[in-house]
Order: sequence, then C-alpha cells, then structure tokens
Amino acid sequence: MGATTGREDAAAVAETAPMGFAGPDQPRDDILQRCIQCGLCLPTCPTYVETLAEPSSPRGRIALISAVAEGRLAVTDPGFIQQMYECLDCRACEAACPSGVVYGQLIETARAQVERARPRPLRQRGVRGAVFGGLFADARRLRAAASVLRFYQRSGLRAGVRRTRLLERFGLAEMERLAPEMPASFIVPAGEVFTSQTSVPPRGRVALLAGCVMSTAFAQTDRATIRVLNANGYEVVVPAAQQCCGALDVHAGELEHGRVLARRNIAAFESSGAELIVANAAGCGASLKEYGRLLEDDADWAERACTFSACVRDVTELLGALQRRGQLNARLSPIPLRVTYQEPCHLAHAQRVTREPRALLRAIPRLELIEMEDSALCCGSAGVYNLTRPQMAGALGDRKARAILATGAQAVVTGNPGCAIQVRSSLDRADAVLPVLHIVDLLDLAYRGRLP
Repeated sequence: MGATTGREDAAAVAETAPMGFAGPDQPRDDILQRCIQCGLCLPTCPTYVETLAEPSSPRGRIALISAVAEGRLAVTDPGFIQQMYECLDCRACEAACPSGVVYGQLIETARAQVERARPRPLRQRGVRGAVFGGLFADARRLRAAASVLRFYQRSGLRAGVRRTRLLERFGLAEMERLAPEMPASFIVPAGEVFTSQTSVPPRGRVALLAGCVMSTAFAQTDRATIRVLNANGYEVVVPAAQQCCGALDVHAGELEHGRVLARRNIAAFESSGAELIVANAAGCGASLKEYGRLLEDDADWAERACTFSACVRDVTELLGALQRRGQLNARLSPIPLRVTYQEPCHLAHAQRVTREPRALLRAIPRLELIEMEDSALCCGSAGVYNLTRPQMAGALGDRKARAILATGAQAVVTGNPGCAIQVRSSLDRADAVLPVLHIVDLLDLAYRGRLP
C-alpha cells in the first residue's frame, strides 16, 4: 500500500473519532448560548480582517465549537482544528461583544479537547514536552536556555551559523531571527526587597512578577519597573520560587501544566507580604488575573486563586490609579520625542486597560503621543503564534508596521514583550529604524532625567 498524506491521516482520525467533547475542560454551554451571532466582533478580529472568511471570525469559530458540542462535528475534524489554532486568542471580540461572551474560555478549552483527542506526531509531542514540561516548567531551566542564547549571540557563533545557512535547512531561521538580544545579566527572583528612597509618601509593599521573557530578554525593563515603583513610594519585593505565569500553556491547550504553575505562583506570592501583585507584561498580567477561573474546580485552591487574582495589577493600571487621584510623582524630566502606542491585546481586551497607558505617556513633558490606525488590532505575536503561524503573523505584523510608519513617530511604545519582539521584527522587514520601548522604560528615563 502507498503512503497516505498528512491530510488523509487527519481525515481518517476525524472519521473514527467520537463526536462531541469529553472529560474535563469542556467549552461551557452557558457561554456558547450567549452568542447571538450579531457580528459586532467581526471588524475587531485580526484573522477575519485578513481573510474576510466567516469561519475565521469569532462568530464562525463559536459555530464550529457548538457543532462539536452538539455532536454534529468531530473534535478531530481538520477544519475545526485549523480554526481553533488560527485564532490568536487576542480577546478583541470579548471587548466588542454586547452579550458578554467569554471567548477565551471557549477557545482555550476547545484546544485542550483537541490536544487530548488527536495523536500528534512524535516530533511535535517531543517539542511540546520540552517546551511546556521542561523549559517553561522551571524558571532555572529557562534562564539556562537564555544564557546559552546569550553566548550564541555574543560569541560570534551566530554570524558563523548564519553563513552556513543551516538554519534555513532545518526550518529554524525565523525562530532565530525573532529571538531577542539577551542582556549581560538577568533578574533572578530571590525575595529581595527594593525600598523607595524618595520623599514621596510610602504606599506599602507590592510584589513584582519578574516573568520569563521579562526577567531575561527584558531584564532592563524589570529593573526600570522597580525604580518607577520606588519613585512612587512603593516598596518592591521580587518573590523567590515564582515561576512562569502559565499563559503559554493555557493558550496551547495545556491547561493542567498551566494549573501547576498557577499553584506554585500563588504559594510564592502569598508569602511575600505584599498588598498587590504587579505585572509589567500584558499577557502575564491577564493570565494571573484569570487564576480564579483556571482553578475554579479545585476545592483546595479555588478561593486562594480568586484572592490572588483580585490583587493583580498591570504596572500602568497601578500608576494610572495614582495619577487619577493626583498622587503620581510628577517629577518627570522632559523627553522631546514623538511616539505611537501599540496596544497589547491582553492589556486592552483581556484586562480592559486602555486609558492609563496613554495618560501616563502624556504626563511626560514634551513627549508627543500620536495615535496609529487600529492600535488595538493584534500585531501577530500572540505568544508563539508568530512561530507556529508565520504567514498570518507576518501579514498582521506588516499591517502594524505600515500603521506605525504612517504616524511619523520616532519610537513605538508598548507594554508586552511579545508585542515588542513582533513589532521590532515587522519594522526590520520594512527597513525602518525605530526603537521599541516599554512604557516604564520611558517613565524611568523621565524620573532619572535621561534621554532615550
């Protein structure tokens, strides 16, 4: 017999698969029933904007999830799987929905169902196991991998490898190109407490989520976050034993891995003595705020998770609250710069924090904020989406780069490491030399009287 194609194999699995969802982590019927098919989500959905195809919209995907739930479609149907993973899980549809459909719960549990129902090829299982069960399961392993990447980038090895074109041969060129430059040193959470040295009234203790990518590739932004919080009267502790927030696991349908990380983080931060938990990465903050939902069926952790999530704030959310009360430290030096703001999806849509970042930027003297078109449309990063779906991610990234360049801004500001990496890559493809900065990077420079 001749060898079958991958598509034929997938179709065969779909034909023999049981219909409907099964076991834990099913898309909730009460959420599915809230969708009234009004279509208000369509213009906010990045994949629909690119394809103008109904199945590539939130409404279309909800219809597919309903079809599986009702037993009319197999969970392993190739078309169903395609749409569950084409979605960026950006949550823009949630912000636009008049019926309050919690779309993130639907897409993430649908992916969990797919992962349990279909046998992935051995190579894919190995990669996912190494990433979710290995690399992101322990912060020490992640720092070790980041150290290897730093050596590769700084030793001259990168230039030699690129000349051989081995990366193209093994399909690793895009992954290597997207990898951010590693700094000389990382943030290693060890329970250290950073005390405010300013004359601003003390405001209590907050705990910082150092983050995976933030504490390594963007360690300077973590340090800037600590200084900005100190400048506003907060004592900052960076709890030891904290781990990855679990967002990548949850988005990939690996919900149990995400729950393990959530429990470890809750325990680590509970012992910090902090009143609030601060995140400076939009995706991480959104994940922490949803621990209550993630652990709602765990009798031992549900209440602790809800208490934890209620204490989480994005750094711009916390500082923005001070600003609204007239309590923000206003000793900001001028920064004569025109900037535009790339809204991180999980800050704008999942956390609904949109006003505070802009107000903080406008508080910096001589800084001019120029709004770009579709600032809240996903840039195509979406965790590792730009690696798993490079074509769609590239199209969205190019769209974002055009919007940025049309503003005439001298720099791009954002609040999420994935956005920063994706925007930088998209601007590079457009041969545009613009710095990409985190909001707290600019605030830190203004507080210290330095120019970017």
